[in-house]
Amino acid sequence: MKIPNHIAIILDGNGRWAKAKGMPRSYGHVKGCANLETICEDIKDLGVKYLTVYAFSTENWKRSKEEVDGLMKLFRNYLKKCKKISQKNKMRVKVIGDISAFDKDIQDSVAELEEFSKDYDELFFQIALNYGSRDEIVRGVRRLARDAADGKLVPEEIDEKIFESYLDTAGIPDPDLMIRTSGEQRLSNYLLWQLAYTEFYFTDVAWPDFHKPELLQAIEKYNERDRRYGGVKEE
Repeated sequence: MKIPNHIAIILDGNGRWAKAKGMPRSYGHVKGCANLETICEDIKDLGVKYLTVYAFSTENWKRSKEEVDGLMKLFRNYLKKCKKISQKNKMRVKVIGDISAFDKDIQDSVAELEEFSKDYDELFFQIALNYGSRDEIVRGVRRLARDAADGKLVPEEIDEKIFESYLDTAGIPDPDLMIRTSGEQRLSNYLLWQLAYTEFYFTDVAWPDFHKPELLQAIEKYNERDRRYGGVKEE
């Protein structure tokens, strides 16, 4: 079985999973966070080199204050705990998105975690926090425009490779497989540039119930795909 080099996941369904069990949405987020820890180990054991997860979007601020406050508390705890997870899995962690919207202590925890894990190279783990792909592209274009205005870039020489270097994911290969849990079949402003030739896998299983058997099933479906990148295979 061919293992994808890079898997991206939209961690969906935590709140609905909890409500179906008669529990508050926050319970689902806690269980989803615990499942992410397990999946990181499973993915590393399978030989996947890169994992990128959508944890909090630029649109998620629209949720109730109670839920957002609960998520911020969860992020604080997870970012600290993630040091041990990183050390255990020899995993380098990078946060993508505009973290300037978070409280300073969360920003500091992100910086500490990235610094702590910077030399690990057995798994590269990207967490999308306050991330939206359109926002990422606009922020990248602003930086590119400033460099062009300062004479650091010649507009006619800007190509895909140069543009990608201004994205949050600079230096990270595009995902081979994108998994979205809990039944929705849309990208929700996630990695729009990077997913141009990625294979998609949608499942009705909610994220807290997405375990290794479901992961293997997604990879099996990935192996059934014929990736031609716009070309045609010779008969």
